Amino acid sequence: MLEEFITGFGMAMRLDTFAFMAAGLFGGMLVGALPGFTTLMAMAILLPISFFLEPIVGIPFLLGVYKGGIFGGSIPAILVSMPGTGAAVATSRDGYKLTQQGKSRKALDMALFSSVFGDTSSDIFTLLMIFPIAFLVMQFGPPELFVVLLLSLVIIAATSGENPVKSLLMMALGLWLSFIGTDPLGGVERFTFGIFDLKSGIPLLPMLIGVFAIPEVAGVVMRSEGVRQLSSLVGERLSFKEFRASFKTICRSTAIGAGIGTIPGLGQVVAAMMGYAAAKNASDHPETFGEGELEGIAAAEAANNAVNGPTMVPLLTLGIPGDNVTAILLGAFVAQGLRPGPQLFEEQGATVFAILIAMVFANILFLGIGYLSIPFFSRLVQIKTSILIPIVIMFAFAGTFVFRSDNFDLLMLVAFGIFGLIARAGKFDVMPMVMGFILGPPMEYAFGQMVAMGNGSTMAFMFEERLPALCVLLATPVIGLFLWKRMQTVTKPK
Repeated sequence: MLEEFITGFGMAMRLDTFAFMAAGLFGGMLVGALPGFTTLMAMAILLPISFFLEPIVGIPFLLGVYKGGIFGGSIPAILVSMPGTGAAVATSRDGYKLTQQGKSRKALDMALFSSVFGDTSSDIFTLLMIFPIAFLVMQFGPPELFVVLLLSLVIIAATSGENPVKSLLMMALGLWLSFIGTDPLGGVERFTFGIFDLKSGIPLLPMLIGVFAIPEVAGVVMRSEGVRQLSSLVGERLSFKEFRASFKTICRSTAIGAGIGTIPGLGQVVAAMMGYAAAKNASDHPETFGEGELEGIAAAEAANNAVNGPTMVPLLTLGIPGDNVTAILLGAFVAQGLRPGPQLFEEQGATVFAILIAMVFANILFLGIGYLSIPFFSRLVQIKTSILIPIVIMFAFAGTFVFRSDNFDLLMLVAFGIFGLIARAGKFDVMPMVMGFILGPPMEYAFGQMVAMGNGSTMAFMFEERLPALCVLLATPVIGLFLWKRMQTVTKPK
């Protein structure tokens, strides 16, 4: 693996890789800075671009969009109290108050520096952590892989929404959709209803764009735009003394965000809220939080950006996306012929390390582009969404079609778009469905292999030869129930 790492380092040092990462960062910040437009939307719409690039260029491009979008959401949160992303909700509590005090430049600088520090630290942590975890995962057999995938689905269902029954129903639907097509073990058609286009299964790209991007677009359209009063970028820049005063908080939030990033299903919103709450509880002056406290911005932004790196660990080693955005990243990996999982490091180790190394170096671009572009992005809050919506819709349909040039994909896009709208209206989270759809095939295949290894006595086989996997399997419902109750406590409004 060390040899693969060294090879990957050389592969990452490419001019086109850095150029596309810079483009992704700028594009992510651009979309994140638009009130109502989210990182998820940017990732879904720009996903097809990565398919026409080499993996070492296309995946870092999407990672740039990811990083830039999370930070970009803090710009409207600070200037007009309209978070560009869900992760920026905590940032808006103190950010807009500072803008009203004529300190918007300080607030944006603190958001940028905290984001870059949290992101860089967690990326380096990820690069160091991936070695032992990848080595451990490479020892997994079918029983261990099945149990881990099942546990991941339970964790995702328990942490994705307020109602676990709805989450489980959506996950069951996703698993059923993953069964449509041809049985990977028996070669028999299932649930195709005589439709030829379904023999190869439901295409992933139209599903991702349909359930993620289309409802986001509809949500922007349905919200009344109103008149946005621009708060100009005013005040002095952030001083080193002010940054140093919040450094302890930034480090604490970075640790919180990195820890949350390793757990599938939690993501930036939970990290930002927990980082903010931890900073407030540890502060000598908690009463200033929510009234224009720079430390509050530092806590939220460091935490939500620290999620970005560690969420790649379960994605790469087990093929388990940590959140909606990494589910889209998984789609990009699969489309590039890189199927995340235990075999990925054996087959494409150098490419994986090249992507992770590029992710670390992207933070240098992140700092430079963010610092120079803040004045430009701060003006975007006045752009009317009525101008942007048609462009977004055009990209959604064009990106879906050009990948396979198949009209059936457009029908799937519309169908899943309508489904996404219905799910949102019924307050069903689509994330468990997408995770079930993505993790269903490898889990089914691992289960089939496990049954074959047991030769008719699967439980006896696991008890005799795979006792740790059996213990995890039996503990899975308990873990799911505990996490769901814990999530209700963390996210309960005060």
